[in-house]
Amino acid sequence: MTLFRALLACFLVVAALHLVFLVVGQNTAAFGNNAAVGIDTAVGIDTASLTQILAMPILAAAVAARRDRSRLVRWTIIALAMSWLGDTVPRFLDGDVAFLAMVGGFLLAQIAYIVAFRPFAATSILRLRRGWLAVYAAVFVALLVACLPSAGVLAPAVVVYGVLLVAMAVLATGLNGITWFGGALFLISDALIALRTFADWRPLTGVLQGLVIMSTYFAAQLLLSLGVLRRSRDTRDPRDTAGERAVAAV
Repeated sequence: MTLFRALLACFLVVAALHLVFLVVGQNTAAFGNNAAVGIDTAVGIDTASLTQILAMPILAAAVAARRDRSRLVRWTIIALAMSWLGDTVPRFLDGDVAFLAMVGGFLLAQIAYIVAFRPFAATSILRLRRGWLAVYAAVFVALLVACLPSAGVLAPAVVVYGVLLVAMAVLATGLNGITWFGGALFLISDALIALRTFADWRPLTGVLQGLVIMSTYFAAQLLLSLGVLRRSRDTRDPRDTAGERAVAAV
């Protein structure tokens, strides 16, 4: 087994454990102590948080293990690192400060993805199949209508992050179908977080809500990473120098 495949397997295991711990945590809160409580005490942080903190570094390491030094891959690794900040820093903060830390980390991640994907705008829905733009715009407007009335002082942050998130998802359509799907899942995951945080209407509640948010998030990051590696293998990043090369297939 190659290092890439081993790290990818580790990521999948950690992501699956996180989803399991979400369910176990709900049961612990509802029915009292169980084995998870002992684990949480031993590591000093709840197990769901621990697995979420570990996930992005493992995925970034898997991407780096391909030894692809193209501009596209480098910026994707930066995006995964910024996502790790968004996953981790809020765990040690409270209230609005924690929320802003999460938004800040993922805002930087979206910027990194946008920088990575921008050279492929000509093959995205910005230029081809523009009818899809109406779908993304409708989702964005619907989220603003649902969330802004209750966002208060956080409204500017919500708008800015929403613009960057949609821009990333749109540009992701320019690489291949894998990144298109990954960007769409990222949009769905963050839309559910926004509705949970600000809106009166929530399509999902309880443990199911957390499971859908995190499963779509993990799947989004995985698909974006795999799609980037596939694109870097199949065709050069338009901004790479002549001396750089993409290596190793996904």
